[in-house]
Amino acid sequence: MRKLLFSLLILTLTTQVANAQSDEASSVSPFINQYQADETMLGRKYTLKRSEEYFQRMERFYTDWLTKLKTLPFAKLNVNERVDYTLLKRDINADSKTLELSYTEFKNTNFTIPFAKSILDFEQKRRVGKQQNGKETEQVFSKLKDDIDNATKAVRNQQLIVNPVQANWAQQTVNQYLTVFTEAYKFYDGYDPQFTKATKSTYPNVVTALKDYATELGKIAKLSNVKDDGSGILGNPIGRNALLSNLKDEMIAYTPEQIEAIAMREFAWCDAEMLKASQQMGFGNDWKKALEKVKTDYPELGKQPELVYELANEAIDFVEKNNLIKIPAMAKEGWRMRMLSPQEQQFAPFFLGGESVLIAYPTEDMSEDAKMMTLRGNNRHFSRAVVFHELIPGHNLQYYMQSRYKPYRRGFGTPFWTEGWSLYWEMLLWDKGFAKTPEDKIGMLFWRMHRCARIIFSMNYHLGKWTPKQCIDFLVERVGFERANAEAEVRRSFTGGYGPLYQIGYMLGGLEFRALHKELVESGKMTDIQFHDKILKENNMPVEMVRAILTQQLLPENFTTNWKFAGLIP
Repeated sequence: MRKLLFSLLILTLTTQVANAQSDEASSVSPFINQYQADETMLGRKYTLKRSEEYFQRMERFYTDWLTKLKTLPFAKLNVNERVDYTLLKRDINADSKTLELSYTEFKNTNFTIPFAKSILDFEQKRRVGKQQNGKETEQVFSKLKDDIDNATKAVRNQQLIVNPVQANWAQQTVNQYLTVFTEAYKFYDGYDPQFTKATKSTYPNVVTALKDYATELGKIAKLSNVKDDGSGILGNPIGRNALLSNLKDEMIAYTPEQIEAIAMREFAWCDAEMLKASQQMGFGNDWKKALEKVKTDYPELGKQPELVYELANEAIDFVEKNNLIKIPAMAKEGWRMRMLSPQEQQFAPFFLGGESVLIAYPTEDMSEDAKMMTLRGNNRHFSRAVVFHELIPGHNLQYYMQSRYKPYRRGFGTPFWTEGWSLYWEMLLWDKGFAKTPEDKIGMLFWRMHRCARIIFSMNYHLGKWTPKQCIDFLVERVGFERANAEAEVRRSFTGGYGPLYQIGYMLGGLEFRALHKELVESGKMTDIQFHDKILKENNMPVEMVRAILTQQLLPENFTTNWKFAGLIP
């Protein structure tokens, strides 16, 4: 009997391992790993990214990879492998397109770095370890210093006409060249006596000249030619054509105008639910008064971390009791928290999360007005509606699973999956009755309205219709933001290093997952636990590709996005 039980156990374990290996295996994944590793390696090798050498090398790299991809026997690939193939091909084409745009910018703006060849030659010799004659290099450095000084004077005296955007590009480029030049010099300094002796007095002069030139450029440098509307936020609206191109790369089959229409439709739902909650609180149709009341319900100073811990565990208990998702024990144990600094809160006035939850809360050196805005913007009910977005089952659980299942797909990351997943859980928990009181409902609705508003102000800004100030006013008047928080939100959206589509990824990604849930779970084809577990184990990718895997779609070789997850929009 023992032998039989042991044999059954071995058979079970062997089957589980085989299934896991089958689920993980992909003949395309080695190509993905190699592409990502090769691209990273070349990025390390060619440190001067704004040089003819770099652009020519990377152009060959992408062309070679598209050729290599064609050697794969596409007709023999299974569903998972075709998804990998489609995503790798998309990435190569997108990276190549980005390189082409950067190369065009380089060719149009490299007149601002007329001395570049001397630094590039010096770096190329250093790269292969070539000994450099000290006296000859000293002469090169002396001329280089003079050339840089001449460029500085030409910009200062407006003999070299550089507009603010060109100056911004040039300043970044000079700083890049300065870093590379310094590292190249240190490679020889002290190790080659004849080189060190001959160049030790001229090298600092070149460094100073580069820094002076960067400073001079900085006096006129701006991210864009857009005028300050009084908000102090100077972003870079990309225009409709660029939006359409980016949407295609993200596999979103809607135009900017249709996306705004989707947001308006979702906004209308939020409005109706907000009125219901306001009436339940006794404020009638004046939902802003109800929102004001909710904002006053915040924990006393010092108590917010305790509330976060309580809310995190409440959400975990709720999703487990409702059989919505199976949470690994290590994931429940491993999350942490820290406080956002006052400086960080200028860009992030609310919670952030991932491996840790980052808490926005007043510090003693803030002004009283700033303290109150932070308290009101992070009240108990707003917090209850966002802690699970940042932790479990939101971002923290995503990151936990990403490092453990098909990690090679993390390079395909998109906000429509990352932020869409967390926003989807806000929708699902609303449907499951997570909001206990009208105040809780208003807390959840505030965030949902916020995500609708992000789409509307992002689309209008990048289409050139709205200024940052108009975006701020919209958040204050339409969603009920505290003004300082609205300013931080808009600043984060346009100058915080996010891509132009990042802020629309929340609501649209959430709607994608919601549509997929309706297609597979509400139809009875999968349970909630099966559905959510499969999504996380397939890792980060456009949600249309998740759909292809879950519905076993055998993608064509020249796949183009076509999923109308939000229905047909005029």
